Parts: sequence; C-alpha cells; structure tokens
Amino acid sequence: MEAFNLRVYGKIQRVGFRRYILDLAQDLGLTGFAKNLPDGSIEIFVQGEKEQLSKFVGMVKQSPPPAKVVEVKEEKTVLNPEISGFRLVYGELGEELQEGFGAMQAMFVEYWKEFGDFRQGFRDFAFGTGESFKLVLDRYGEISAKMTVILETLVRESKETREMLNETMKTLKEALERRQK
Repeated sequence: MEAFNLRVYGKIQRVGFRRYILDLAQDLGLTGFAKNLPDGSIEIFVQGEKEQLSKFVGMVKQSPPPAKVVEVKEEKTVLNPEISGFRLVYGELGEELQEGFGAMQAMFVEYWKEFGDFRQGFRDFAFGTGESFKLVLDRYGEISAKMTVILETLVRESKETREMLNETMKTLKEALERRQK
C-alpha cells in the first residue's frame, strides 16, 4: 500500500473533473479525497495498492474532454488508515453550484460541437438527396415526354386503325348488299 498527494493543474475546475476522479478512484478500489483549490488546481489525496495507484495517476494525466490536464505534481506521503472510500470535499454551496453549472455548460459545448458534425453531415445528405431528387425529376421528365409521344402515337394509330376498320366494314357491307341483290 502507498499514498500520494497529487496537485493537478489545467482546465480542470467547472468541467466535471472531480466527478471523473471520484469514479476512477472508486473503480480502482482506492481511498482518499479530491477538492478544488482557490488557484484553480485540484488537490487529491489517494492511497491503495501500488499497481492501482499507478493506473490512477496515468488516467488522471489523460483526462477526458472537456477537462485538460497540463501538469500533475506527485508527492509520496504516509498512509491514512482512518480514510475509507473515496469522496469529494465540497466547498461553499455557491462555488459548488458554479462547479455543477460550469460542468454542464462544458459538456453541452462538447455535445454541440459533435452535433455540429452531424448537422454538416445532414446538410451533405440533404444536398445529395436534393441532387438525387433532381435527377429523378429530370429522368421522370424524360420518361414522361417519351410516354406522351408513345400515347400520341397510339392514339393516332388507333384512329387510323379505326378509320381503316370503318372503311373495311363499309366495303364489306356494300359487298354484302350487292350480293343480296
């Protein structure tokens, strides 16, 4: 078992970084605490198995967006057997509310950026669909024009066929009448 005091610097307050630290420490079975400091850094006291502590420090340095760790100072310290579990040390209510709202805002901005990528993709899709629809309409126009020519030809030829049939029937009728006389 070992213990460390860590001092983390960077864009780490009001972005949900302490919550990340809490979840990480609990997942690794470590004990200790994390608290915001007035200079914008975060103090972490953490203790546990050497291998788990090594993973913890490595993952703290690779913070998830929107947090951005610039520096982590590590100082080995003595174990504190009275600490069980890992917890966050909260500041004044107003500060904690600002922390929570800041974290939500930071996450919203990250999602908005991601959504921006989808918006462009949708615009590209819509443009492509519009182009495809235009091609379909153009093709429909061509097909419609051809169908109109075919129908006009059928109507004309049907009229000619009717006239030929009428002439043929008239000729047959006259022939029958002559025969009956």
